Amino acid sequence: MKSILAAFVFFTRFPLWRWVDVSGENFSRIIPYWPLVGWVTGGLSAATLFYASHLFPVTVAVVLALVVRLLLTGALHEDGLADFFDGFGGGGANRERILAIMKDSHIGTYGVIALIFYFLFSVLLLSSLPLVLRCSLLLVADPLAKGITGMMVNILPYARPVEQCKSGILYAKMPGTKLFFSLLFALLPVAVFFPVRYWPGVAMPAFAFFALIVFLKKKIGGYTGDCCGAIMLLCELSFYIITVLIYSEGWK
Repeated sequence: MKSILAAFVFFTRFPLWRWVDVSGENFSRIIPYWPLVGWVTGGLSAATLFYASHLFPVTVAVVLALVVRLLLTGALHEDGLADFFDGFGGGGANRERILAIMKDSHIGTYGVIALIFYFLFSVLLLSSLPLVLRCSLLLVADPLAKGITGMMVNILPYARPVEQCKSGILYAKMPGTKLFFSLLFALLPVAVFFPVRYWPGVAMPAFAFFALIVFLKKKIGGYTGDCCGAIMLLCELSFYIITVLIYSEGWK
């Protein structure tokens, strides 16, 4: 139970730490519950989008929904996305330089451009869908991308020495049971809230994930916390893209 609470403390800005005492050991076991956190962040974002769409133009409603998630998560994953692109964009083929840039708290040109394009594509893609599909996509894509990305800790080693971990937390690998429940938490919203026609689209974020895993293994031989945040957002964006493609007339 404390590991679940630790996941909400770490991945959101909910002030649970005021009432719950969780240890470092609990924080190391939070990855299986990352998609469960996505139920809340994705759900609140989708609710915001639904109600805001009745008050504002669609693009404004989508922006408000994305802002709500930023507030809920403290832009944790977006920070990882910026560091990821800064590191691999500015570090070239030098592993140590890539890791050093990602650890630097300053944002660079590649990070700024990555954030601009990520939010631009997110707003345009979500705005192109009808209301119910738009809201359900925002609801299911969040936990799905988190569940897929969480498998990274079982596939790749941590790229830095443990003592250089930027967050101070080294994620533990998931045993079989926890991996099963993590994927269940990720896929259940798709099965319950998403039209069956769009289920094949789940293959797209899975493909994006494994392609990025190969990239990380080649470039730095492992993962970092920034990589987790970045890949989660990129997998989510790939799910937006494939859903819009399936919805479009060309797929009918």
